Amino acid sequence: MVILGGGTAGWMTANLMVEKWQNHPVSITLIESPSLGVIGVGEGSTPQLKSFFDKIGVTEQEWMPQCNATYKNGILFNGWSTRVGFESYFHPFTSLIDAHTAPAFVYNTQYRRKGFNVDCHPDRFFLSAQLAKQKKSAVGEYNFPFDIGYGYHFDAILLGKFLGKVAQKKGVKHILAQVDEVNVNDAGDIQSLTLDNGEVIAGDFFVDCSGFNSLLLQKTLKVPFISFKDNLFNDSAVTISVARDENAQQGLNSQTIATAMKCGWAWDIPLTNRTGNGYVYSSKHCTGEQAELELREKLSLVDEAIDVRHLKMKVGRVKQHWHKNCVAIGLSQGFIEPLEATALHFVQESIEGFIDDFSLGEYSNIYQDRFNEKMNHRFDGIRDYIVAHYRLSSRDDTEYWRKNSINPNISNNLKKIVQCWVAGDDLNKALIQPGMVSFYPPVSWHAMLAGYGIFPELSQDKRLAEKFGEQALDAAHKYDLAHIDQFIQRCSVNFADHQQFINDKLINK
Repeated sequence: MVILGGGTAGWMTANLMVEKWQNHPVSITLIESPSLGVIGVGEGSTPQLKSFFDKIGVTEQEWMPQCNATYKNGILFNGWSTRVGFESYFHPFTSLIDAHTAPAFVYNTQYRRKGFNVDCHPDRFFLSAQLAKQKKSAVGEYNFPFDIGYGYHFDAILLGKFLGKVAQKKGVKHILAQVDEVNVNDAGDIQSLTLDNGEVIAGDFFVDCSGFNSLLLQKTLKVPFISFKDNLFNDSAVTISVARDENAQQGLNSQTIATAMKCGWAWDIPLTNRTGNGYVYSSKHCTGEQAELELREKLSLVDEAIDVRHLKMKVGRVKQHWHKNCVAIGLSQGFIEPLEATALHFVQESIEGFIDDFSLGEYSNIYQDRFNEKMNHRFDGIRDYIVAHYRLSSRDDTEYWRKNSINPNISNNLKKIVQCWVAGDDLNKALIQPGMVSFYPPVSWHAMLAGYGIFPELSQDKRLAEKFGEQALDAAHKYDLAHIDQFIQRCSVNFADHQQFINDKLINK
């Protein structure tokens, strides 16, 4: 196996492969250019990343301090809706503890969609939202009987370097060199890579982790790229990192903050040593200079001499992720903007899926086709969830948001989901039928749609009784929300302050 490209994608691939095939006659070589930088646009993850570290046998105490990492309870969306009472909402990472409160949330949304006056703002119903609000860690005390789902914030460059050391200790060969030529045999398969030092690296199978450049899959094997530019307008980003004052009184956030801007949105990602800030925007609606100024204004850094990076994003996916004797992983296979931190989720899922299918059939077209179909389905499904954030926003203060609100380029699946919600029908059923729950669970869709405040006007009790019956008025208030508030508050006591937990359990361990 020859992996082209380092960074997080390349070294995650190397680690999972060496772990899976450590007892097989498989050699793994990773070629990394010493001159090419790592994109690292997103420095956040979904809860799936924890299972990656578990699989390769690395503890949080080992990797988190090395990568300035923090815990992530979820994502706070600020300013995406203009509806009163719904100016912000929290997208929670759910876990078993939410079985005590999430049913009440879903239940109340069903009645609120019919016009009943019940509270169904998602922030009230999930422990992770309360932990984030209180700036608490996502890891409970040893005697708390529930494991909480959580992700991480981290320095992507440091994480790539850390994973490189882990993989090399397990036998992965590392070559620092530039690829001058990709050599293809008569059958069209990649045969070898010629390096800038004259060395030729042959391989049976190649993994393309070369980023947006996609030297192997797209440039050499000519696999088409399917752009999502008509669905998602954002194609650029500007980033600024701000050093963090560890003695500051405001505490350490345990959530990503995504704030709507004039022509896109800005992220705020807390690390132990700095805060990562960036503005993802549409270059058709503002220039890089305008985006930088707007971000600087947000951060009160208009006149500060500070490093700023401008990036271009290639949003979409390849038609085939695995073609001939090459599979693309990471940015070389596709990218959906970092709004829900899905980049590493895709990387991990792609590697694990490829390893499973390759192990079953090696070069069999059956497993290759199955893998490609599965990954395309996954990319398109997550695209729909991201598109919904823009299409359903009530903002209309700029041309960018007005264009998004009338964008006709949405999938039939997304249309059906929105129609179902507005009609007050069973959303779970609408999500299960096209297999949408394999991308995001129903509670995530409920959180976004309810968090945006997409509800009809409240109706008078008399009209509701006439339409649904007198018993419906009592049924709408089935759940005691004060009891839910108390339950979540009592649970949150079992979690330490985020900064204190990191100091005690990770840094000073």
